[in-house]
Amino acid sequence: MNKTFIIFKREYLTRVKKKSFLLLTILTPLLFGALMFLPAYLATRENKEAHKVAVVDRSTIFLGNLKDSKSTVFEFIPAEKYETVKNDIKNSGYYALLEIPGNILITNKVMAYSHKQISIDVKQHIDNQLEQKLEEQKRAELVARIGVPDLEEQMNKTKTRISVETIKMTDSGTGKKGSTEIAMGVGYAAGFLIYIFVFMYGSMVMRGVLEEKQNRIVEVIISSAKPVQLMMGKILGLAAVGLTQFLIWVMLMSGIFVGAKAMFIDDNTMQQMAQSQTQSLMSVQNNQAMEMFENGDPNEFEKIVEKIEGINFPQIILSFLIYFILGYLLYSSLMAAVASAVDSEEDMNQFMLPITIPLIASIIMLMNVIKNPEGALAIWGSYIPFTSPIIMLVRLPFGVPWWELLISITVLALSAYGAIWIAAKIYRTGILMYGKKPTWKELGKWLRYRN
Repeated sequence: MNKTFIIFKREYLTRVKKKSFLLLTILTPLLFGALMFLPAYLATRENKEAHKVAVVDRSTIFLGNLKDSKSTVFEFIPAEKYETVKNDIKNSGYYALLEIPGNILITNKVMAYSHKQISIDVKQHIDNQLEQKLEEQKRAELVARIGVPDLEEQMNKTKTRISVETIKMTDSGTGKKGSTEIAMGVGYAAGFLIYIFVFMYGSMVMRGVLEEKQNRIVEVIISSAKPVQLMMGKILGLAAVGLTQFLIWVMLMSGIFVGAKAMFIDDNTMQQMAQSQTQSLMSVQNNQAMEMFENGDPNEFEKIVEKIEGINFPQIILSFLIYFILGYLLYSSLMAAVASAVDSEEDMNQFMLPITIPLIASIIMLMNVIKNPEGALAIWGSYIPFTSPIIMLVRLPFGVPWWELLISITVLALSAYGAIWIAAKIYRTGILMYGKKPTWKELGKWLRYRN
């Protein structure tokens, strides 16, 4: 055990002290935080400057009827100024010139002139306003033509907007506001992250074993330590490296979020950032949703935070650590066994395919599990040890009974123990064998060898 700890310490300190590890560990959450907050923060700063749009309405339908927004201010100008503004928009003081033709009810087309490409928020606001006024005009003409005074009012009453608010009920009868979309995002991120961690650190073990074998370094190490001690020291050392990196990421991301909220983001800015992030994810054709956020609830951000708090993050973080450790032990042991049995990367590929197929299959299953977290595919994927580290992490934000979680962890722990036992048998024989390509049949024989 003492020799295993010495190897563990060497593997851990060698990688943790590398500049590349320190840079990756520190820069990754900083870059991720910048990607989350910086675009939205800059968007809120840009939104303070409204764009002035000159409007020439040859139809006279829209005169004085276009509402301004935070990003767009309409200014109607006489038709005589049209050519002057159009020919020199850059120096006219206007961001754009909007020409509404007299036959707008027939063509449904308008022209917008600008010195630069019009931004998407300005274009969407123009579209929304014109479409709304044209619909009102056409309804008014329909009412006049068929002679039903209250037709427009009745038609307006038929418009319906549905908002589904999800409430998660606990066993005690209390409820917390939740969000299916947020649960989907958290589940997908957790599943994909554990896939990257298991595959990345498992590959490190595999390539480290193969490199030591090819360079004949292992022959020197084996003279003072047993093969099993060498394998376990390497596996546990890299596991500690992965846990260190993950815990640093969690602390840095928490600090970035709390610091950004407390230091330079006031309540109004947070509201604008929530709207900006939400709008960027919406289809540009969803006019009703865009209108809702332009004239929306001032407490929208608080509602989003309340829904995020409905996710049991302590359970997810703890489960992530457990599934990472067990999943990593399962896969890294098998990868170490494969690397010890071959002499080159070309020979290693034929044995790696059966090991990596379950990991790849788990990623392929992600979307189906997110769509139906209680389906047969999701439940069985949570029990099968080769897929459970990813599939169970995807299901957790939607709520999983404790007994299912316990069964999944128990099966995975037993499977990891079995994988370590198999890997130790193969590693002990294969690490000192050179010049011979092993077959699956021969690997089976190695498992039957006695000490």
